[in-house]
Amino acid sequence: MARDAGHAFDTAAARRKVLTVIARIPRGCVASYGQVAFEAGFPGRARWVGRVLSEGLTLHQGWHRVLRNDGLLGLPKASPAHVEQRALLVAEGHVFRNDRIDIAAHRWRPRSDAPLVD
Repeated sequence: MARDAGHAFDTAAARRKVLTVIARIPRGCVASYGQVAFEAGFPGRARWVGRVLSEGLTLHQGWHRVLRNDGLLGLPKASPAHVEQRALLVAEGHVFRNDRIDIAAHRWRPRSDAPLVD
């Protein structure tokens, strides 16, 4: 089966795992879409994590702590959600340089290297 054919992983349970991981990212830390996918047990599914978030972005606890791997926000720059995400991150003490957060310095480091699995 091709990687994206059928989206067999795209279930309510899989989405809950992703949202659980995002809710675990502590204040002052950030994670990339790819890291969230890995921690939820879906390595290589960064774009899918973005889709999950886009379905109800601001309804999810910690949504603003998920960034692109290069430290840029993943939302269109002029969008209200982008402005809100940036404001929430600044309120948590993050500093933007050239529209980026130093993701290496602020990356969430879970206590275990094992992904979240049931």
